[in-house]
Amino acid sequence: MSEVDLVLRSRRVITPEGTRAAAVAVTGGSIEAVLPYDAEPPAGARFEDFGDDVLLPGLVDTHVHVNDPGRTEWEGFSSATRAAAAGGVTTLIDMPLNSIPPTTTVQHLDLKRGVARAKSHIDVGFWGGAVPGNVKDLKPLHDAGVFGFKCFLLHSGVDEFPQLTPAELEEAMGEIASFGGLLIVHAEDPHLIEGAPQAPGPRYADFLASRPRAAEITAIKGLIALARRLHARVHILHLSSSDALPLIAAAKREGVRLTVETCPHYLTLTAEEVPDGATEFKCCPPIREAGNQDALWQGLADGTIDCIVSDHSPSTPDLKRFDTGDFAQAWGGISSLQLGLPAVWTEARRRGRGLEDVVRWMSTAPAELAGLRSKGAIEAGRDADFAVLAPDETFTVDPADLHHRNRVTAYAGRTLHGVVRSTWLRGRRIADHGTTAEPTGRLLEREHHS
Repeated sequence: MSEVDLVLRSRRVITPEGTRAAAVAVTGGSIEAVLPYDAEPPAGARFEDFGDDVLLPGLVDTHVHVNDPGRTEWEGFSSATRAAAAGGVTTLIDMPLNSIPPTTTVQHLDLKRGVARAKSHIDVGFWGGAVPGNVKDLKPLHDAGVFGFKCFLLHSGVDEFPQLTPAELEEAMGEIASFGGLLIVHAEDPHLIEGAPQAPGPRYADFLASRPRAAEITAIKGLIALARRLHARVHILHLSSSDALPLIAAAKREGVRLTVETCPHYLTLTAEEVPDGATEFKCCPPIREAGNQDALWQGLADGTIDCIVSDHSPSTPDLKRFDTGDFAQAWGGISSLQLGLPAVWTEARRRGRGLEDVVRWMSTAPAELAGLRSKGAIEAGRDADFAVLAPDETFTVDPADLHHRNRVTAYAGRTLHGVVRSTWLRGRRIADHGTTAEPTGRLLEREHHS
């Protein structure tokens, strides 16, 4: 064994083989070994015993809008990664839009990396964007290390990141498939949304009717057919409608290279509880009814849905239109980087699911999606990235305690289970009871697998 410089011990360590009492030996920022609980720490090694608090792998959040540079009044790498660290997240992958410029060329990627380099409290990677006219840029972006390419089938919300037409989607997907890349898609059909009833105002029921479930089903059906024909690898972003689950399950059984995510807000919040005018609950696709939520949880349990990620999509408070409560005009996005783990754990435990499930959905599976072999599990050879959780303790969400730039949250006032005691990145404590250390995160590139 190499010279161990840190040993972390807990009666509950979540490993790929299950939860057990163990001591985790760390050398140079990597996990050296998972040892018996009563193993004697080597002389000179730092030692910490977490008692009954759970030691779990740091979360991997592959869906975060950092908006930096260009819209840093919405969010930035410093504030977003500080919030992530406080919430047990040790790796995030930044979405290519809402920053100016968007990550649609290598030049733009280099600019974004330059901004992120000195500010990141956790490890950060980047998605590229597939937009009209940039097919020639996709392979260079892939070679430069982006983890895949995001596209929209309808207006993205920002004019500098346009949606793809069906012909452009096919061209981009074919190009990305040709070099083994990953296409990630906001899957709502524009024609069905354009044809849905549009009734501006504060009634949540009206907003819900404007984003029908059929828009998700139609878009996903088309993506499955295209992925099947082009042998492409496609990932469905932020699934909200459970009606699409049978389609997705059938495609997976058939061998279509399809993965799917959902988000904490779809699993923990319901349409029935959204007050009229409460635009902090607006996101697209929308938070749907309780019965829909039950089916999403079943989709997670049976493996139809692969992972849970935040879709942290912040804005300045004025864009949420709290003055009018108009859902049609308000920016759509839920800010939950710091709260995703306790929010999901609170609902998971209520439904009889264990922390091992939460770790699989929020750490292991997102790491696999992005091809991050050094993340997502507590086992020898992985990065020493950890979250320490007191799973039975509760807290009430106070926006003043949040680290993201604009402290607007749909979870305000909710009592959640699971207090993140500390977060560790490559063997270094980066957050302690909500207080974060100086930024030491690294910029990640897609790993080139043989």
